[in-house]
Amino acid sequence: MRVIGAGFGRTGTLSTKTALERLGFGPCHHMTEVLQNPVHIRRWLDLAEGRPVTWETLMSGYDSCVDWPAAAYWRELAHHYTDAKVILTVRDPERWLASMNATIFKQSARARTWSGRTMATLSRLLDTDFAAFIRMTRLVVSERVFGGGIPDTELALKIFTEHVEEVKATIPQDRLLVFEVAQGWQPLCDFLDVPVPDEPFPRTNDAAGFDQHARGMGRLMFRRSR
Repeated sequence: MRVIGAGFGRTGTLSTKTALERLGFGPCHHMTEVLQNPVHIRRWLDLAEGRPVTWETLMSGYDSCVDWPAAAYWRELAHHYTDAKVILTVRDPERWLASMNATIFKQSARARTWSGRTMATLSRLLDTDFAAFIRMTRLVVSERVFGGGIPDTELALKIFTEHVEEVKATIPQDRLLVFEVAQGWQPLCDFLDVPVPDEPFPRTNDAAGFDQHARGMGRLMFRRSR
C-alpha cells in the first residue's frame, strides 16, 4: 500500500482513484471495487462486526485506496502502512453536503421507505450480497462516520470539517497532501514525485451517474447470495 486516501466520499474520490491508477499507483481500492466484488463486501463486514481480518487481506491486490470503506479507517491504515503517503481529498463543505444529499444520503433515505425496508428484509432472509452491503455501510459509514442515521445540515458540516482538521493534525505534513480535484495533476504529481500526464485530469461520478449506478448495483447484489 503506497497511498492511503483519508477523504470522505463525494470529495472527488473516484476521480482521484482514476488519476492514481493512471500514475501507476493502482489498482486503487474504492467503494466501486466493493460493489463489484462480493468477497470484499463480506470482508469489510467482518471488520465492522469485529471478526478477525487483516489489512493485508482487505487490501490484497491494491496499491492505493480512497473513499469509504477504507477512508473510515484512515488512522488505522496510516499506522499499519507506515511508508504510505496520505491524500486528504477535500472540497467546499457546502458543496460536499449538497453532493451527499443528492447521492449517499438520498440512498440512505430511500432505504428507510416502506419499499426499501421490504427489500432489505427479503434480502436478509435470502442472505444476499445486498443485505451484507447494507449492514456493512450502516456500520462503517452511517455509524462509524456519522454517528448513525442521516445527520442534519449543521451536524454533517461539523463532522466534515472536524474530520479534515483531525487528519491534518494527525498526519505529518511531509506525509500528507490536502487535495482538491479541481487543482488537477500538478499537486498530486509533485506529492507522488511522478511526471504530469499529457492529458486532462479525470472527472467522474457526478450525482446523476451515481444514482443510476447505485440502482443497477443494488439490483445485481439483490440477485447474488452465498
